[in-house]
This record gives sequence, C-alpha cells and structure tokens, in this order.
Amino acid sequence: MRWVRYILMNGNENKKGLKIRTLALELMAFVLLLVLDIMTKLQAVRTLQGRDDVILIPGTLQLHYLENRGAAFGMLQGQQSFFLVIGLAFMFAAAWFLIKLPADKKYAAIRAVIVAVSAGAAGNLIDRARMGYVVDFIYFSLIDFPVFNVADIYVTVGTFVAFILVLFVYKEDEGPGAFEGCPGEDKGGGI
Repeated sequence: MRWVRYILMNGNENKKGLKIRTLALELMAFVLLLVLDIMTKLQAVRTLQGRDDVILIPGTLQLHYLENRGAAFGMLQGQQSFFLVIGLAFMFAAAWFLIKLPADKKYAAIRAVIVAVSAGAAGNLIDRARMGYVVDFIYFSLIDFPVFNVADIYVTVGTFVAFILVLFVYKEDEGPGAFEGCPGEDKGGGI
C-alpha cells in the first residue's frame, strides 16, 4: 500500500512523474466506478430478478429488472458481437487518448469524463461478454424513460459533459493535433 500513498501524496515530480501519477489516479477511479457499477448490477439481480418492481417514488422512480440485449436504451437488439467489438475499440482508443493527452490541470475535466465513460463502457462490456446481455434496473416511470443502469449514467452524463467541454471550454485550442503526440501535431519543419 506504500505505492498508493506515494501516488496520492507525491506532488514534487517532473512532467513524466505527473503523467504517471495522473494515469495511476485515473486507473484507480476507473476501477472504483467499474466496481460500483458491477455491485449495483449484482444487487439488482439478487433483489429484483423475477420479482415485482420496487417503487422508490410513486409514479416517478422505480427499480425494474431488465435483461437488455441491445445498446443504450434497448436499441439494436441482439447485436452482441458488434457491441463487443465497438466496446473494445472504444476502450483502446480511450486508453490511447489518456496516455497522449497532457496531464495539465487544463485537461483534468476531459480526462475525468474519459475515465467515467470508459468505466461505463467497460461495465456494460463485461455484462455482454459474460452473459450476452446487460442488466438494467433503474426506471423513470414519470416520463416512461427506458430502463438503464449505473454504467449508462456514466456514459450519458460523461458524453453530455464532454460535449459541453468541447463546445465551451476547449473551443479555443489549436485544433487537430493540439495535444502532444496526437496525429496532425505540427512537429516543425513546415513552411
């Protein structure tokens, strides 16, 4: 556990040390979010499968067990191979992006969003690979919103926040290749 204390407490590092510390913290956050998603799904299976809905707020919010064989909100039913390939591709792209994106405070928000969306994608990917479906259990009956889970919250909220960040916070960045090592970065030698 000494390495955890080192990662959390060491603030005197160069850029490489900062990058390693940032990636380690992001990995810990990813695992924590993933475990939370998995635990809620396991609890939903134990307490909701084959039983009546649990009403939390009458006419508004309830817990309802559903085995979702489609994408978010039940779209594209039965396309498990497609979702597995897309999910794995997203996970590799997210990891690559986090490695390439500077660990500067300027990018902390988008890095956190990438971690949250990746944890959501991983949580649903694990369900698909293990069982062939995703366990959903949260239902807003007031608006008849599709049944969803904690991983879906990570993905939906993270995507919304990323959109806002790109639209309003990072709009002034230098464009494609603004991040170190990204394709399109000007390495000099141009006209």
